[in-house]
Amino acid sequence: MQAIVYDEYGAPNEVLKLRDVDNPTVADDEVLVRIHAASANPYDWHYLRGLPYPMRLTGIGLRRPRSTTVLGSDMAGRVEAVGDKVTRFEPGDVVYAEVGNGAFAVYVAVSEGSLGRKPTSATFEQAAAVPMAGMTALIGLRDKGAVQPGQSVLINGASGGVGTFAVQIAKSFGAEVTGVCSTRNVELVRSIGADHVIDYTQADFTEGAEHYDLILDTVGNHSIRACPRVLTRKGTYGTAGGGRGRWFGPMTQQLKAAATSPFVSQNLVPVNDAPNQDLTFLTELIESGKVTPVIDRVYSLREVPDAMVYLERGHARGKVVITLAETA
Repeated sequence: MQAIVYDEYGAPNEVLKLRDVDNPTVADDEVLVRIHAASANPYDWHYLRGLPYPMRLTGIGLRRPRSTTVLGSDMAGRVEAVGDKVTRFEPGDVVYAEVGNGAFAVYVAVSEGSLGRKPTSATFEQAAAVPMAGMTALIGLRDKGAVQPGQSVLINGASGGVGTFAVQIAKSFGAEVTGVCSTRNVELVRSIGADHVIDYTQADFTEGAEHYDLILDTVGNHSIRACPRVLTRKGTYGTAGGGRGRWFGPMTQQLKAAATSPFVSQNLVPVNDAPNQDLTFLTELIESGKVTPVIDRVYSLREVPDAMVYLERGHARGKVVITLAETA
């Protein structure tokens, strides 16, 4: 099968290669999925570059990857075959999931428990955009932020992958939502349901008069001391990314939040993805029309290096998607 692989760390257009590789083997509790679409996430380029450096201590390889790796974490497709112990799926079912690595390929083997049934109202491209970004937004709002109807929520980075899901999910919970984005994205953020939009080129939300019950920060471009100034006394600040330093990267803001939280009245917490934890809930939101994935650009499998370069620039509006229609 064709797949996008890398066997050294580096820039996407230097180390990513389209190669023919063996089809994955399927264990008894796994499902073989024929991928129709995938999506790119910052997670992917962190692994591709081996940054921040502490990631390399987790077993992925210090100087270079331990083995040739198929890139890609999110996918949607059709079940091709199932292992002997699989009971929930059968060939022909349409599914989606976060798979860790292996999504930028024609086939992937996935544990049965990781898979969700694709929302019937969503295309393969839309479904592939959901798992990591949608789950991160859901965890930040529901699990970490405990958002209630009528509460005031601010999403910093409202036009990005996590942000576009967060705006819509927060609205589905009955919150009053303020989105922060650049000038060119103001209308986009308003169109997906934000009650108020702050153009960060014109105003700094940390210096405003408004106070919020929850700030979900997907950018990390303000000091950890600035955000609590515009939280309610018992409000929550959740940091879900931002920062590209070689040593700690997006963990920088999360470590600062954890260190600062004991000394303030508010709750400052890291927000991390929990792969496929509640795809059923996200499916229900999509099928009810409360959430619609926002797709910026669609690339082919052979164009994945270009897709990753674009994503790394940090200006994607919603998600960057890979279609495998040409390999069908």
